[in-house]
Amino acid sequence: MQLVLITGMSGSGKSVALHALEDAGFYCVDNLPPELLEAFIAIEHGYRANRVAIAIDVRSAKSLPGMPAQIHKLRKGGQPLTVLFLDATTDTLVRRFSETRRLHPLSRRDNQDQRRALIEAIEHERDLLSELREYSLVIDTSQLKASHLRTEVRKLLDHEPNSLTLVFESFGFKRGVPMDADFVFDVRMLPNPHYEPELRPLTGLDKPVADYLSVEPEVQAMQAQIIDFVERWLPSMVRDHRSYVTIAIGCTGGQHRSTYLVEELSMHFSQRWTVRSRHRELDAIKHAGP
Repeated sequence: MQLVLITGMSGSGKSVALHALEDAGFYCVDNLPPELLEAFIAIEHGYRANRVAIAIDVRSAKSLPGMPAQIHKLRKGGQPLTVLFLDATTDTLVRRFSETRRLHPLSRRDNQDQRRALIEAIEHERDLLSELREYSLVIDTSQLKASHLRTEVRKLLDHEPNSLTLVFESFGFKRGVPMDADFVFDVRMLPNPHYEPELRPLTGLDKPVADYLSVEPEVQAMQAQIIDFVERWLPSMVRDHRSYVTIAIGCTGGQHRSTYLVEELSMHFSQRWTVRSRHRELDAIKHAGP
């Protein structure tokens, strides 16, 4: 049985993710109390269910501390399990709650300063979910439209959960560092194809840009050093029972250098590990529009 557990911050898009899985043929359950998780999975095994998705969040706050142990037990018992943690910046969450005028699950109704109460509730929720986040593949939805998030979730169904999944992500510093990154490498000091008129409209996915960067000694040195760092620490992450590691590569605009390096690193590590790549800025352009 393919099992997906969806959790994360209130207002981060968990309902959108759950609906995307439902459209993909998953049997979906929202707000399942964590105490019922193992019993529910046993029932679905009895029904020979193929695809099941379960959403668990801060509405079950008192039971959340036991979730990491349950996840570890399920994986140790051989149950393939993907845990998605949806996150967003505090400013983004405040804006979303303000637009919808919905009350945060942890907000106090009697507080006169509603904005301050909302921020306090969000930060309290982060604390409650912090340990669970460590066991999850984190998706930063701060700059994602609903259609883009649905696409990202569907991509996750393309491979079976492994002992460790590496996610390489390109981004542009001018739009901020991704919240879902475990490691961030700044490559803004490398030669920039942006200043070559014929390369400026292209991206790191295009061969002329790749050819330009691949012969630059500084680019080769940066790539080799990132590989050495990741390979040095991957065994320790496996021993620490990490299931997902997100490595973000950032340049100024997220179009040329970071995109090229993400593709090269993904190709290198895919020979031994389960690897996913994503390009935050290019994906945002792709999904632009209503």
